[in-house]
Amino acid sequence: MRYVKLPKENTYEFLERLKNLGKLYAPVKISDQFYDFREIDDVRKIEFNYTRTLMPPKKFFFAPREKMFEFSISKAEYKEVIPEVEPFVLFGLHACDIYGLKILDSVYLDEYPDKYYKVRREKGIILGISCMPDEYCFCNLLRTDFEHDGFDLFFHELPDGWLIRIGTPTGHRIVDKNIKLFTEVTQEDICNFREFERKRAQAFRYHEEWDNIHYLLELEMEHPLWEKEAEKCFACGNCSTVCPTCRCYEVQDIVNLDGDTGYRERRWDSCKFRSHGLVAGGHNFRPTKKDRFINRYLCKMSFHWTLGINFCVGCGRCTAFCPAGIDFVKNLRIIAGLEDPSCPSELSEEIPKKGFAYANNIRGEDI
Repeated sequence: MRYVKLPKENTYEFLERLKNLGKLYAPVKISDQFYDFREIDDVRKIEFNYTRTLMPPKKFFFAPREKMFEFSISKAEYKEVIPEVEPFVLFGLHACDIYGLKILDSVYLDEYPDKYYKVRREKGIILGISCMPDEYCFCNLLRTDFEHDGFDLFFHELPDGWLIRIGTPTGHRIVDKNIKLFTEVTQEDICNFREFERKRAQAFRYHEEWDNIHYLLELEMEHPLWEKEAEKCFACGNCSTVCPTCRCYEVQDIVNLDGDTGYRERRWDSCKFRSHGLVAGGHNFRPTKKDRFINRYLCKMSFHWTLGINFCVGCGRCTAFCPAGIDFVKNLRIIAGLEDPSCPSELSEEIPKKGFAYANNIRGEDI
């Protein structure tokens, strides 16, 4: 990998030059508490030391609502509506959000590429930035706190500028075209980079082992925690909306007033909605709020075998932005026995009657 240094005094000039590549989006402060990725007119409004954005960068690639095709019933034909996307630059993504995009890539690009996602992904330039965790961050537990690829450039904060890792040919071209703004990395820069990473690692709230968390979730589907926490849940779907890796959507056909023409659109959906599990015939395979509550934990903690990580990237948005005050990490730590390592007798002596881990009336083959 190639490394260069961007001195602090050249930062804004470099960011201004990025606009020559396309529209520039970066984190800005939108209220006293919240940040979001917005189009940048004045680069001096960019927030470098933000915690997390309200919406993840997935919104630039997986649109919240989009038209898929138009149709005519009388003509028995349809026409795909593929968006025309101009190149754009996303600056300031944290490592966890870049991992989130890689997970979406595996869903929407690997086996059956999604045209609508693909056209946006190909036009996006990704520039990551280092960060310091707050009380909601737990990406270190999920091994998504340091990104190795998935970016064109990654900025690491130094006392007098930025140490930049170059990750793609596009990143090389960007640096080479603006080479006069950069300098070589010195030994002092390396020491500062090492010190920043050391402090960052120590700043995380939790330091523990989570490799078995998915299996414990399957074993503890009858834990009393679920009933208690599901009762608090508003089933609003906000956790899915702000999640960098939630990718469920629903489709609907909209017929025009002529009764003949119309279009199909897709829009973000959430497993927290009752309608998400509703199928033909009126059956719902997740009929209760508790069922849907448990499902999200199982989904987020399931293992992505290709990437070697979970489907949760530890950004903390689901907890930070939950209107019901549900603490995602605390609930996982309870299930993992990290909040209270004891095993109450009423749990250890009672065998659950349902769940992935248990099944009734199953007999092995006699040998």
